[in-house]
Amino acid sequence: MFKQKNRLKKQTEVQEVVKKGKSVFDPVCGIRFSKNKLAESRFAIVAGLKVNKSAVKRNRVRRQYREVIKLHINMIKPGFDVVLFVSAQSLDLTYAQKEERLLAVLKRAGLWA
Repeated sequence: MFKQKNRLKKQTEVQEVVKKGKSVFDPVCGIRFSKNKLAESRFAIVAGLKVNKSAVKRNRVRRQYREVIKLHINMIKPGFDVVLFVSAQSLDLTYAQKEERLLAVLKRAGLWA
């Protein structure tokens, strides 16, 4: 889990980022992000039923992306709300490939410090 200060907890917060935020997408994963007025960046990971019907597989992908973000949180610019969308193609990738793709998306979005 993310630390409390790094979580987008409320559904309304996530919906607002999805509705009004900027986006950068890759075939494997994508993000929508918007500026917040906090000193920390907050994250949410979305892996819907289209990814896989098995909750075990969806949760595994979420855990892996969460770990990537936790390891690199100090390199991500503060002050943003970020919603990460996962596609079904991410189930076929290794952890290292997922990490590489996510970091590339963050760099394209300008969130990498």
